[in-house]
Amino acid sequence: MPNADLLTRSLTAVWHPYTQMKRHEALPLVPIARGTGVWLYDFNDKRYLDAVSSWWVNLFGHCNPRINAAIADQLDKLEHVMLAGFTHAPVVELSERLAQLAPADLGHCFYASDGASATEIALKMSAHYWRNLGKPQKTSFISLQNSYHGETLGALSVTDVALFRDAYGALLKQNATVTSPDWRNAAEGESAADYALRCAGKLEAHLQQHHDSIAAFIVEPLVQGAAGMAMYHPVYLQRAHELCNQYEVHLIADEIAVGMGRTGTMFACEQAGIRPDFLLLSKGISGGYLPLSVVMTTDEVYQAFYADEVARGFLHSHSYTGNPLACRAALATLDIFAQDDVLHINCSKAAYFNRIAAPLREHPKVRNFRNTGMIWAFEVESPHTDFAQRCFALALQQELLLRPMGNTVYFMPPYVIGEEEMQMLVERTLDIVEALI
Repeated sequence: MPNADLLTRSLTAVWHPYTQMKRHEALPLVPIARGTGVWLYDFNDKRYLDAVSSWWVNLFGHCNPRINAAIADQLDKLEHVMLAGFTHAPVVELSERLAQLAPADLGHCFYASDGASATEIALKMSAHYWRNLGKPQKTSFISLQNSYHGETLGALSVTDVALFRDAYGALLKQNATVTSPDWRNAAEGESAADYALRCAGKLEAHLQQHHDSIAAFIVEPLVQGAAGMAMYHPVYLQRAHELCNQYEVHLIADEIAVGMGRTGTMFACEQAGIRPDFLLLSKGISGGYLPLSVVMTTDEVYQAFYADEVARGFLHSHSYTGNPLACRAALATLDIFAQDDVLHINCSKAAYFNRIAAPLREHPKVRNFRNTGMIWAFEVESPHTDFAQRCFALALQQELLLRPMGNTVYFMPPYVIGEEEMQMLVERTLDIVEALI
């Protein structure tokens, strides 16, 4: 299919996500024909290094042969069956394997298709839990400033992104936010750990005053993605866990973006040594292949819904819950983690990348260069108010797919990225920075 024809048809028929469509009058869509490894190719065979894992989902490269084979095998057996009143082998095996990998006692899995749906489920499940326990007043939630937990109405009510709140605030239940432990905001001379504990003090003060009405505190562990890859010390999670237990408030760990090895451990909350009441997974769980999300929770929560009355059961459903194809993709993804010693190899890759990224880190116009696991980010001092759009366009010219947030440039590449590709990413990003300062 010719590029021009595909672009015209796409602009006519497809309303693209999180996009001001008028901008594509000047900046054409990029038509992708195929992918392999870290590379995407257009119809003219021009390549682009997928440095953002196609919105943070792709872990083991495009068209990974092992994930392809698992899905193809499942296609010959069962494509889908509803999970209400039925079950199937892939969803059972996936639930068991996740329970073995996750922090102890997260043995119950509830499935949906996307991250926002997982957030909705956790919020509803938490509030319904308290209702079943005779505390129906516990219906409010708290989250961090600059948090992002999805774009459906419930998820937006715990998302602190001004653009969304300005557009849809009238539709949302208003919930409170507390100070983010983002270490970029620490005082001069204050360590990331000390700043995290200072922010935890703000959380404690809020819980002291409002815990009777609060169902849960929802948090992105270690890295707040849409806040510009805001990173913080795990001591904040440790203290938040203690406070939530003390004040009888659920702790929801939203690991939709940071789970599945992205922060250096399989789950980010492992680095704080905590077990949340709810653990949310999506994005990389299926290797970037098929929509899948899961809410993992404890037997204590599960038992609060186990009763004869329908009204005490969890009242949520989704047509494609636990889809067998998506579950097989997730199982293949877990197989790769286990068979290839991925977390250990990623540690070595991150160390290598940090070494070769020294010219970026030391650039006079680069600020706050930071890294957690397989995530890197930094800010660029630039006179351009449209920095993100300019950077995106220049990156495409340099065979890179970058998607800055404001003046924050970040890398979240597939784990299969190699040393030569890392070198290219650093060198060409330096060229882009030089062109925009």
